[in-house]
Amino acid sequence: MSRIVKHNGMVFLCGQVAADANTDITEQTQTMLDKVDILLEQAGSDREHMLSATIYVRDMKDFAAMNAVWDAWVPEGHAPARACVEARMARPELLVEISVVAAEK
Repeated sequence: MSRIVKHNGMVFLCGQVAADANTDITEQTQTMLDKVDILLEQAGSDREHMLSATIYVRDMKDFAAMNAVWDAWVPEGHAPARACVEARMARPELLVEISVVAAEK
């Protein structure tokens, strides 16, 4: 699996999860998005160049808390197309995962 794939000016990030899966949805979402920031920077992109995001949550009861962190993280006027679905995770302690597509700067 590649963490970052670049093709024709596009950046594709593999699914990112929390740094510590033993935390609540708010902390898991924040550390997951922190990882996205790092990977986008490594790929020559940033939040303002995101085109789409797919967010997977283990339980939709956590949607509002996850979404509050997401809304604070996305730059105003630069929200990507987004889907959010409930999904079974690779490990039961994981509450959220994200895949991102962005343009290079």
